[in-house]
Amino acid sequence: MDLPTLGVAPHVLVVDDDPSIRQMLVDFLGDYDYKVSAVASSAEMTEVLTGSVIDLLVLDVRLPDEDGIQIARRLREQSDLAIIVITGRRDEADRVMALELGADDYLTKPFSPRELLARVRALLRRSKMQSVAAKREAGIRAYRFAGWELNMGLRRLSSPQGKVISLSNGEYNLLTAFLGAPQRVLTRAQLLELSRLHDDEVYDRSIDVQIGRLRRKLETEGQPPLIRTDRGAGYTFIPKVEILR
Repeated sequence: MDLPTLGVAPHVLVVDDDPSIRQMLVDFLGDYDYKVSAVASSAEMTEVLTGSVIDLLVLDVRLPDEDGIQIARRLREQSDLAIIVITGRRDEADRVMALELGADDYLTKPFSPRELLARVRALLRRSKMQSVAAKREAGIRAYRFAGWELNMGLRRLSSPQGKVISLSNGEYNLLTAFLGAPQRVLTRAQLLELSRLHDDEVYDRSIDVQIGRLRRKLETEGQPPLIRTDRGAGYTFIPKVEILR
């Protein structure tokens, strides 16, 4: 069983309009020392989030009052709450959209409660690691590399020419993962954990997609590459990095 941290069990909120699924997850996760709340709508979810500290959200896509994918996007803009989306849709495009818009993981109904438990455990472990990393980065004002500067407080990336470059949440987290470990080979698994990207085997290429996007923003034609692909091993951020505290 998962052991509560400092005597406090992780609090999981289940949002699903199917009462049988809500009860199943309340009973099953409760048997593994999780505190579980369950509601049927977006409005009820908002009430719980306002009045309680939630560690992880299990969110159905089809709700009576709001689309779950849009809820995930809104919550991701406001917080780093861990989110697992569940749905009866089997279209891969829907899965990709959910992950791109802010969900951390994705399960298709019908699913095994044990599989959900494994994903809850993995996501909470990853969230804890990211929290530790965030505290470590809290004292860092900015990173500088190859003429670029990433202002951590403003989450603003400036080019050597002084132009501000917009970054998605995934691109920002991926860049900070590289900047925290420059000139070291980082595996896909390490980058997935450090950058909050989905780590299901089906989507392990999401790292390659995000790195491709990041490269297009950082690397210009005729200039040395900043990110090197180490085939069979991972990726390396090549420049030296200066930390401003």
